[in-house]
Amino acid sequence: MALQDKLDAFKADFEGGRFPLKPTKEALATMHRATAELIASGQAQRAKKAGDVAPEFTPRDPDGKSVSSRDLLAKGPLVLSFYRGVWCPYCNLELQALQEVLPEIAARGASLVAISPQTAPNSRKSQRDNKLSFPILSDVRSEVAEAFGIRFALPADLVALYKAFKNDLPTFNDDPSWVLPMPARYVIGRDGVIAYAEVNPDYTHRPDPSDLLPVLDRLQAVKAA
Repeated sequence: MALQDKLDAFKADFEGGRFPLKPTKEALATMHRATAELIASGQAQRAKKAGDVAPEFTPRDPDGKSVSSRDLLAKGPLVLSFYRGVWCPYCNLELQALQEVLPEIAARGASLVAISPQTAPNSRKSQRDNKLSFPILSDVRSEVAEAFGIRFALPADLVALYKAFKNDLPTFNDDPSWVLPMPARYVIGRDGVIAYAEVNPDYTHRPDPSDLLPVLDRLQAVKAA
């Protein structure tokens, strides 16, 4: 099943009240309104895009080891997925889908990392729960997301709803600000230039990981030429 089909099925079950946490009509309206406002803001169109030079970053992995984008790119292209956190079921479905295509990404000489504002213990939990063999790097205070232009502040009514859902972002992220990255996926070539960018302010829509493979094939062809 394609990733978007899984996301659509989850959304239908959640909004249809088929989980223990049954959202009210008011809660759904708040969520839909926040997404519509983020779309209308145009921020996604201002984020880093294909052809731009990617910001350099050196976050830490869940074991506290620094991971440099420059070092990763020295080995080959880099697939970068921005991940909201362990609490987000849509994000977890995406990580699982990326894990499924990881062998094909690696076969094309590329690395895959996720990057998240959450704390290292939460990233370790994400890796265990989703059975990941690629790292989730810590984006402290969402500074890397800001460099890519995808960090945004949650509106007050959505903050109140997250608190009601016990999605306590300041605790998850060890950051008092209620900010998140928009879901985004990038492929960065060894030259540091972004070869592929997908940023969507609607967190319920994600591109299929298979979309990455032709991009990586093109980068391999350019290297071989």
